[in-house]
Amino acid sequence: MEWYVYQRGSSPIRKMSRKRRFRFKRKLGIAVIVCVVAGLVWSGAALNNINSAATTTPMMKADAGIILGMSMWGDEPSPGLKERLDYGLKLYKEGVFTRFIVSGGLDHADYKYTEAEGMKNYLVGKGVPENAILLENKSTNTYENLLFSQRIMRSEGLSTAVIITHTFHGRRALEIAEKLDYAQPELGLTSSQVMSMFKYKTREILAYTKWKLQELSL
Repeated sequence: MEWYVYQRGSSPIRKMSRKRRFRFKRKLGIAVIVCVVAGLVWSGAALNNINSAATTTPMMKADAGIILGMSMWGDEPSPGLKERLDYGLKLYKEGVFTRFIVSGGLDHADYKYTEAEGMKNYLVGKGVPENAILLENKSTNTYENLLFSQRIMRSEGLSTAVIITHTFHGRRALEIAEKLDYAQPELGLTSSQVMSMFKYKTREILAYTKWKLQELSL
């Protein structure tokens, strides 16, 4: 049995209340620490996965090269998107594939072109025939990029594809393609000279985490 010494402004009920608050704060503090540690561990594991992506070697010939979209700057592809396009153009000229699928929807309601249309205009300006470029201009994220591009492939009788994007984006793109049952999807990855890798890899950790949660429901 616990005995209390009564003092002015003190009571057993008030003492018990203070104990409960202390226990609650301690449990809350432990929970916060556990969450922070778990978050750091997961972020490290996700970053390791992101950094593990590499261009498929040796690269086999495919029916199509799917260029995943990035933002437009007005009527022009952004510098980062131009890097993907230039790398895709290099593979096309090397004979890796004969058809492009350019994938990406409208960035802003007042923009004249979708990402796909902007990419097509860029490639045509570099000498690619219009009939070699298929447009997927409805997608708003990487999962939709690959899902809608797969539908175009099936409608055009195309079976295999090289997925063209940046190195930091490759792991997630490949996992999504495999989840969608692409036939032996290949990666064509380019590094960036115009984007901050700290910024984009940090964003990719969040995007990769979101994808892993989405994957559980598929």
